[in-house]
Amino acid sequence: MSGALGCSALYGLARPLLFALDPERAHELTLEGLQRAHDLGPARLLDVPLEGEPVTVMGLRFPNPVGLAAGLDKNGAHIDALGAMGFGFIEVGTVTPLPQPGNPRPRMFRLPQAQALINRLGFNNGGVAQFVANVQRASYRGVLGLNIGKNALTPVTAALDDYRACLAAVYPHAGYVTINISSPNTQGLRSLQQDEPLDQLLAALAAEREALSQQHGRRVPLAVKIAPDLDDAALPRLADTLVARGIDAVIATNTTIAREPVAGLRHAGEAGGLSGRPLRARATEVVRLLAGHLQGTLPIIAVGGIVDPQDAVEKMRAGASLVQLYTGLIYTGPALVAQCRAALAQHGIVRAA
Repeated sequence: MSGALGCSALYGLARPLLFALDPERAHELTLEGLQRAHDLGPARLLDVPLEGEPVTVMGLRFPNPVGLAAGLDKNGAHIDALGAMGFGFIEVGTVTPLPQPGNPRPRMFRLPQAQALINRLGFNNGGVAQFVANVQRASYRGVLGLNIGKNALTPVTAALDDYRACLAAVYPHAGYVTINISSPNTQGLRSLQQDEPLDQLLAALAAEREALSQQHGRRVPLAVKIAPDLDDAALPRLADTLVARGIDAVIATNTTIAREPVAGLRHAGEAGGLSGRPLRARATEVVRLLAGHLQGTLPIIAVGGIVDPQDAVEKMRAGASLVQLYTGLIYTGPALVAQCRAALAQHGIVRAA
């Protein structure tokens, strides 16, 4: 994986410059740089092999169990460049039916002492039509997850219309589709995790998936992404609803609105979702609680606070079948992908589901 080492060395040189910039601008420049490196063709510095630690989850064969979490590439515009880092699967989005700018800037904040970020981006994206066009241009060979949400101006009572529209649009192009009902940055969205609204939403989307599977001749798995801030007592009920409605995986977890782990740090009072190292313990606990209740009936994709390889091992030992990275890439760099893959292989941790 020499490409990963070379890219990591370059990132080590670039990181002080990037961290001197506004976090969102640094994010944009990093994606542009990755894209340029990929577009160099045979001279590219990336191009880490995807294969090596295959696992079957949701009926899909993943070349390896380390993936990219949604949110880094909201428009699906850099799939191939990101795939060259060695991810076994990539999740892009969250996409909404109509384009929307998201929340006002500044809306992303670093907390470097805690290896953390706070963001209140708010599903900023170019809309599902542009998203699908970008996805269609990609040639990535791993599993592609497409993450869908609702527009900010759509009332929560009409959220189903947005999810249904996005599901129909992305379905033919997805390895799996994630239903995002857990971002803290779209008003009212998390209320869809409550018992009755969740059951109604998933029942309707399961019916829509059945119609789409007949239309397209294949059944695309559905995952639901949940918040870390749910009460422990709510998790078994939520898990039972997912199973009852034929959902294929649960993604645990999204960002947190809790601030205790970063109290007193600069930017800790900013509104939005906290990610990175401070989320690790709670995200792992949610995985463990879900795994204990589900007993293998539904696979868990773990995300939250993975900033070093042992964090990935911890998530898998807690009961996950796959792991996803995001904030850890910003603090550790792209070599984190290869490091997590190597650690999971070394410990022999593969959990097919």
